[in-house]
Amino acid sequence: MVPDTAPTVKIVVLARGLGSRMREDTGVPLTEEQRRAAAAGVKAMMPVGRPFLDHCLSTYADAGFREACLVIGPEHRAIRDYYGSQPMSRITVTFAEQAEPRGTADAVLAAEDFVGGDRFVVVNGDNFYTAATLQTLRATPGNAVVGYDRSGLVEMSNVPAERVHAFALIAAGPDGQVRDIVEKPSPEQADMLGPDARVSMNCFAFTPEIFAAARRISPSPRGELEITDAVRTLITDGAGVRLVPVYDGVLDLSRRDDVSSVTRALAGHEVRL
Repeated sequence: MVPDTAPTVKIVVLARGLGSRMREDTGVPLTEEQRRAAAAGVKAMMPVGRPFLDHCLSTYADAGFREACLVIGPEHRAIRDYYGSQPMSRITVTFAEQAEPRGTADAVLAAEDFVGGDRFVVVNGDNFYTAATLQTLRATPGNAVVGYDRSGLVEMSNVPAERVHAFALIAAGPDGQVRDIVEKPSPEQADMLGPDARVSMNCFAFTPEIFAAARRISPSPRGELEITDAVRTLITDGAGVRLVPVYDGVLDLSRRDDVSSVTRALAGHEVRL
């Protein structure tokens, strides 16, 4: 295993989702290209000036990552073909295939060969995170999760407050160690955690310990192997997961209603791969 002090240069991008919410036609105006991408459910290739994932990869490189692994499905030939033909000078792109959409922990396991013995970062393929937040996460040793301030997310993201309130909340102690991550918290759970509880946007840093933890979990009530359950296993095992608190935003591209706001937010964003 590479020492934890070694620079973290690998990032795993979870791009395997079925895109069910993106496929749902809500009647919002899209270009013909955008309509085709939405109908296919391939959010990573949504044209927002350039394919959405181009903007993400460029920002990963800005943050200091040099190797990206896209976890995709066997049907995502267009993603393979596109990045197979793109000249890349700042970040390399490889692929890991998740045969079935069995959840985020299973997707991370698909990237185990890419990771090897190195520390790495995991992000959602339909979220655009800022370089500043990714740099902060890279600089935090060990296993860690970014915790977003709720008011900051509303102020600096394209996500309305009602959606933010449905996101996972992080329970952490005064020592900065994560105690739990509560998915889709009920109003009662949110009240119990308090107004200062941080929001998880699936932006993690892991040591290779996560793979053994992911193999030990059972499917959630949704029938999926969830990365949050693997994180809980790490905590139970005493591995420790640090909270990385940030006041920042995230662009979310999970549904058709998000396309116009993401397009506006990324207008003029320079892409350098």
